[in-house]
Amino acid sequence: MAREDAVRCLRCLLYALNLLFWLMSACVLGVAVWIRDSLNTVLTLTAHTRLEEAAVLTYSPAVHPVIVAVCCFLIIVAMVGYCGTLRCDLLLLSWYFGSLLVIFCVELASAVWTYEEPSVQRSDMISLKSRMPNYGLQRYQWLTHTWNSFQTEFKCCGVIYFTDWLEMTEMEWPPDSCCSNQYPGCARHAHYHDLSDLHQEGCGPKIYTFIRGTKQLQVLRFLGVSIGVAQIIAMALTLTLLWALYYGRKSPEPDMPTLPPPDDPDPDTAAHAASADALKSGCSRSNKGCTNMAATTPKQQFEMERLHAAA
Repeated sequence: MAREDAVRCLRCLLYALNLLFWLMSACVLGVAVWIRDSLNTVLTLTAHTRLEEAAVLTYSPAVHPVIVAVCCFLIIVAMVGYCGTLRCDLLLLSWYFGSLLVIFCVELASAVWTYEEPSVQRSDMISLKSRMPNYGLQRYQWLTHTWNSFQTEFKCCGVIYFTDWLEMTEMEWPPDSCCSNQYPGCARHAHYHDLSDLHQEGCGPKIYTFIRGTKQLQVLRFLGVSIGVAQIIAMALTLTLLWALYYGRKSPEPDMPTLPPPDDPDPDTAAHAASADALKSGCSRSNKGCTNMAATTPKQQFEMERLHAAA
């Protein structure tokens, strides 16, 4: 009874952990896609600079294809673990344990291999100005779109200040993406009438803060550590469940029932049995006598038995 309760408890815990694997893996994939969009924009603006290398070092563990593939595989493994736990199948549970062990080793190796502190300084932000003269050119439409998207998303303008657009380009006012309330010609109107309508913070500090780490990256790191801890617990519970199921199937042999001792025989029955034994012993001495005794009546036989007993 105690073993059955323990198996039931282990199965419930594994159900909960597999559900947790599904949720955390889906969250990792969602946050990774969210970060990848912003990362692609930053990498476009920081191409061929030290900022690009720092961004790659910081976010490669989060959006690395190996990590994404591992999360997808973990969802499938969690489904197998759920089925094995539901059916108490030793083969499926063994495969589940081995898969979790492989995934954990891959995650640990990827974290160690890709971990490196980015070496970036605020002075490196000045290199972003080299990308500004190509803004608005026909052959650099992709760069123009990237600048507009970044300034709109991060609410910034220029590299250090919005005047960088006037210094590095032939423009007389910043792009409309610098406006807090965007509409066609808003930057020209703000430049001549009210500069407070423009974003006052430059995009350089925003990129520097992004490279040092964002809240999304912190969430990914927390989810990664949580998945690793959950995998260790799941492997321990799976081993325990395998042990309980394997030895539980070896049920002990049933004991042979012992017969109660026979009751004391009735005295008359015992005497009759003794007389019969005596007759048999007498018959063994003489076949002829046995033949004659067999031919006598019951009364004569009783007399003969009495005489024999008296002798």
